[in-house]
Amino acid sequence: MKKKETKNEPTFVYRDNTIADNEYVKWLSDVKARFHQSQIKAAIRVNTAMLEFYWSIGRDLVALRAEERWGAGVVKQFALDMRQAFPNETGFSDTNVKYMKRWYSFYYENITKSQQVAGQIRGSQISHQLGDQMESVEKSHQLGDQLEMPEIFGRIPWRHHVEIFTKSQSIEEAIFYINKVAEEGWSRNWLEDQMAAKRYLSQGAAITNFDKTLPAPQSELAKEMLKDEYNFEFLTMKAKYDEHDLEEALVNNITRFLLELGKGFAFVGRQMELRMDDETTFFPDLVFYHIPQKRYVIIELKAVKFEPEFAGKLNFYVTAADELLRGEGDNPSVGLVICKTAKKTIVEWSLKDINKPLGVASYQLREVVDRTVAELELRKKQLKEELK
Repeated sequence: MKKKETKNEPTFVYRDNTIADNEYVKWLSDVKARFHQSQIKAAIRVNTAMLEFYWSIGRDLVALRAEERWGAGVVKQFALDMRQAFPNETGFSDTNVKYMKRWYSFYYENITKSQQVAGQIRGSQISHQLGDQMESVEKSHQLGDQLEMPEIFGRIPWRHHVEIFTKSQSIEEAIFYINKVAEEGWSRNWLEDQMAAKRYLSQGAAITNFDKTLPAPQSELAKEMLKDEYNFEFLTMKAKYDEHDLEEALVNNITRFLLELGKGFAFVGRQMELRMDDETTFFPDLVFYHIPQKRYVIIELKAVKFEPEFAGKLNFYVTAADELLRGEGDNPSVGLVICKTAKKTIVEWSLKDINKPLGVASYQLREVVDRTVAELELRKKQLKEELK
């Protein structure tokens, strides 16, 4: 049906109960986005309320010294009583109630028994990431046995919390993963993979010369951007692969590669042309831009152990990136060699007199051994003989 057009009214076309008008479509899209955001906020509020309740149960069991007062079976009895009172609720299994107590105890004991925790965290390489959360935990320590749940905890699903506090060796490690889940939206499977790969230990641990080539605030931030080992387990490479094969596999899996690099990386190009003049052109393997730190990151891939000459070549590529890519407001570019293995002393000596900020890291992945047709036929023949 078509509405009559007048001087004061726009024309709307109704087809199958749909209004074909750009302003309406734009407004509808905005409303949908706001509704989606409201759903997310509502889910966070519900999650926060549930976690605050779980936290309060754990706090009560610790503060009341429940097992000393009422016996070792008090948790089991409490869980049973709560299930009988609220039969439609699923959070009152014996195991889950024990987790509530362990969750509260993990943070309470670390805060109350270690007076140096805050200083250790602020003096570490991840201080800028953990400072606010640690301060929140410290401020929450009130009135002896009372420890209020920090606000950021409400943004983490319960099963993520269980994974974190049961597998973390320290409060620093736990808060590191809490930050990652809150900021980067890690799924539980991804969290499990990252904890198994010891992401906390590898983050910011790459061998670099950043202390000498970047000013103090930037050097610490740039270190946090890199790892000492990258997990390429999402690739399956043949036994005899080279840098080109590795580069192609990573680009074909660029989403997983970006997740492994960490938050803030944007892919710029592969074998990106850096032209000095009409006769001189260079092609670094991979170019990324780190959005939070406003700097280009040049990555060279090596399917062999680290050799000193790798540093010299990458040093030139970083210089070229600063000259040809770096724009107004960008921070100095950095370079990263990702190789199969790297000996610390060789890397440190290689970077000692380099004037550009470079880092070196290793990687791990699965290799599938190639089997020729002849090998397969031979194995087939052997199996027949064994069956006879």
